[in-house]
Amino acid sequence: MRRAAIVCVAFLLACCGCGPVSESPGAPAVVHVSPALDSKHARPDKGLVITAQGGRLTQVLVYAGGEHVPGRLDASHTTWRSDWALKPATEYTVTATAAGENGPSTVAMGRLRTRAAEHTFGVASFAPLPGETVGVGMPVVLDFDSPIQDKAAVERALEVTTKAPAEGAWRWTSDTQVVYRTRRFWASGQQVMVSAHLAGVHPAPGVYGTLDSTFAFTVGRRQTSTVDTRSHQMVVRRDGKVVQQMAISAGMATTREYTTTSGMHLTMDKGNPVRMISPGRSKGDPGYYDLLIEHAVRISNSGEYVHAKDNVWAQGRENVSHGCINARPDQATWFYAGSLRGDPVLITGTSRELEWDNGWGYWQLPWDKWLLGSALRAP
Repeated sequence: MRRAAIVCVAFLLACCGCGPVSESPGAPAVVHVSPALDSKHARPDKGLVITAQGGRLTQVLVYAGGEHVPGRLDASHTTWRSDWALKPATEYTVTATAAGENGPSTVAMGRLRTRAAEHTFGVASFAPLPGETVGVGMPVVLDFDSPIQDKAAVERALEVTTKAPAEGAWRWTSDTQVVYRTRRFWASGQQVMVSAHLAGVHPAPGVYGTLDSTFAFTVGRRQTSTVDTRSHQMVVRRDGKVVQQMAISAGMATTREYTTTSGMHLTMDKGNPVRMISPGRSKGDPGYYDLLIEHAVRISNSGEYVHAKDNVWAQGRENVSHGCINARPDQATWFYAGSLRGDPVLITGTSRELEWDNGWGYWQLPWDKWLLGSALRAP
C-alpha cells in the first residue's frame, strides 16, 4: 500500500514524477518531490528538492526523526531545496503546500527513506578546539579520516559563520586536510562557528558521511610580534600598543637548518619544557645536542620556537641559535604566558623564506594564490 497521501484544500491532486499537465486558468498547482515520495533507497548526496508547477510554494515542512530539516525557497517561490545533503539510512517526512495561480491550493504529504552508507568518512581532528580563544591569524584546520576525491562536494558542506563579516576561503593542503583562512586577520572579540554538514556527502565511490560536526571559538585580543634578526630585536604589540621589547638572538645561519625563516609565522602551541634534539645528527656527531628548553612557543614545523635562554651576551648583539628565536628568561616567560594559538609573528632579515605549508605559514600566500587551492573558487 502506498504510504504517501496528497490532500487538496479545494481539489485532490497527486503528482510525483508525472507528465506535463495543463496550466489553464483554474488548474491547481502540481507539487513534485525529488527524491520521490515512497522512495526506499534515495541518494542522500542529492539533497531534497521540491518544486511547484502552475503555482507557488507557500509552505514546506521537512522532518527527519522529529528534527526540522533546513532549506530555502528560490526568489520565485517555485523551488525549495534542502540546505544540505540528507542523512543516510534516515526516514524523512514531507509536507509541501502550493497555491495555484488561479486555482485551488495543493498539499503534498508523504515519506521517503535514504539508502544506508556502505563506507563512512568524517572529521578525524580539527583546530581550534571547541571554546578556545585564539589569536587574530588563527586558521581553521580540518583533518578527515579518509581521502577525499570529490573535494568540491565536501567543501560545499563546510560553513563558517561570524557575527561581523569576514571574507575567507578553504584551501586543500592534501587529500585529507582542508584549511580555512580569512583574507585579513580576524577582528578581535569575534565569535566564530564552524559547521561541517557531512551527513550524506558523497566524497568517494561507496563512501558517505553520516555525522555533522560543529564547534565554536573566540578571537581574543590582537597581539602581533615583529622580529628583526639584523637588529636582534623583537617588539610585541597588543591592540596596536607596544607592550614588550625584547633583545633576541636568532639562527646562526651556518647551514640552512640553522637559518631562521623569514615571513609571517603563527604561534602553534607551547611547552615548558620542550625537548629539542639536533636534526639529522646522532649522539657523538659534531653539533649534536639534546636539551630541555623552557617556555618555548612553537612557530613552525621546522623546529622554530620563541623560547627562553640565558645567553644575554648574544641577545641584542649576535645570532647564535640553531634557528630559534631566544630571549632573556623573564621576557620569554612573559611571552609564553600571554601567547594564544594563532598570534602572528613576523620575522625579517634572513636568507631563508618560510614556506606557506611549513606549520601554519598560510599567510605567506597572497589571497589570489590562496584561492587557487579551493575546489570551488579556483578559476
